[in-house]
Amino acid sequence: MRPDWAPDTIDVERPSVARMYDYYLGGSHNFAADRAAAGAMMAAVAEAPLMAQANRAFLRRAVHFLAESGVRQFLDIGSGIPTVGNVHEVAQRVAPDSRVVYVDVDPVAVAHSREILARNDRAVVFQEDLRRPERILDHPDLHALLDLSEPVALMIVAVLHFVADDDRPAEILRTLRDALVPGSYLVLSQASDVGQYGDARADAERVYRNTDNPLILRDRAELTGFFDGFELVEPGLVWVPAWRPEFPEHAEDAARSGFLGGVGRLGG
Repeated sequence: MRPDWAPDTIDVERPSVARMYDYYLGGSHNFAADRAAAGAMMAAVAEAPLMAQANRAFLRRAVHFLAESGVRQFLDIGSGIPTVGNVHEVAQRVAPDSRVVYVDVDPVAVAHSREILARNDRAVVFQEDLRRPERILDHPDLHALLDLSEPVALMIVAVLHFVADDDRPAEILRTLRDALVPGSYLVLSQASDVGQYGDARADAERVYRNTDNPLILRDRAELTGFFDGFELVEPGLVWVPAWRPEFPEHAEDAARSGFLGGVGRLGG
């Protein structure tokens, strides 16, 4: 049966990367097809749920760092299905006046986000595709909440590995970067094949070819290039558990996370 929260327009028989990620994080907004695909991924890389959790923890630490650094505006593109530790929860805990715009292409993610944000006048969500950055930047809901003449934290977390090279991800990021003022930040992470899971690349790519977004793994040099125009803050582009860990032991064997991530500041 189709649950009440599932829009009629979605195909519940086709796996969604957003709903698979929700499953990895222990969420309940996923279908049998999503769980089957996630199970296939876990057969290839048993640590897949731990990788998703490590990436989510990186997002929370990065948002906390930025909020403590004075950033009050956040644009989270590819935000996914809400779970504990969303950007607005972390940022508004540090600074209640923080404003957050979420963007996702998945209708389930957007519908559930709207439920959560219904009584929060400093956060909004709308449906759009990262591959159409101009439409995101022109969206009235964005301009109703964010002032692009002031610094913004642009969050591109665990989404670029679903953007093919043919879609020109570097150009997408340049378009978004050029809309920001100096003092803005880019928070970026993506799955990489340069760690201990390189041998499982073919199996992982095979799983995601059956979803709405094939998996594109990239190396450190490619990801560093995405920070063009931004100066990486310490400790740079690292395995995500090693990015300003709350406890040093959390950074041990950080390559198991499978995700590289970093935070860059836009100069001017």
